[in-house]
Amino acid sequence: MNSSTQNIPAHTQIPRHIAVIMDGNGRWAKKRFLPRVMGHKHGLDALENMVGNCASKGVEYLTVFAFSTENWRRPEDEVSFLMGLFLQALQKKVEQLHKNNIRLKVIGSRERFNADIIKGIEAAEALTAANTGLTLSIAADYGGRWDILQAVNKLIAEGETEITEAAIARHLMLGDAPEPDLFIRTGGETRISNFLLWQSAYAELYFTDTLWPDFNGQSLNDAVASFQKRERRFGRTSEQLPADQQRS
Repeated sequence: MNSSTQNIPAHTQIPRHIAVIMDGNGRWAKKRFLPRVMGHKHGLDALENMVGNCASKGVEYLTVFAFSTENWRRPEDEVSFLMGLFLQALQKKVEQLHKNNIRLKVIGSRERFNADIIKGIEAAEALTAANTGLTLSIAADYGGRWDILQAVNKLIAEGETEITEAAIARHLMLGDAPEPDLFIRTGGETRISNFLLWQSAYAELYFTDTLWPDFNGQSLNDAVASFQKRERRFGRTSEQLPADQQRS
């Protein structure tokens, strides 16, 4: 990971890495007088579309927040459905990702997942490991604070006597990826909810009222267009930027 606090990332018109909090599935279903779980099913369809749209734009990394460490607090029947949907996706969707040269990673703790889900994760990651297209990272049982803590604990276990920013970054769940350029949250909320806290230090934040199942190709175009209008200064002044990077 190339740290944005240590080095200035290369300027790109298309974000290399997009992070997404896929919010609003339950409210989408409620508006249609459907069970909340139907919103999650349609949310999976929206994710499939997002993957295809990102790949076609040349985005290199897409990281989505599927299930947080705090989501275990949800009603038991909803959690059970989400786990079943996760397993179903691992069993039925990964082959298509592989055919499209997409690499799949699952980031987060696996301690609370059952054996079938863990087996499905390992098989999916192994199948797609050598793919060279878009890297799709699914954050499941993930929290930003947990991520930083597990990185520090790894360093302690290795006997590190000096814990540096670079050392922590190497041990984060996305240690082999560039930091997110664009951070999208759907559903109308304007917080980052413990997602990629370290990695998003200089991400451009984009909040939209669109509920996740309705987030489509045009929605992504709007988010990228907003990103392209931002001045990414990384501590510098506007005058220090090349002319083509200055906001008109």
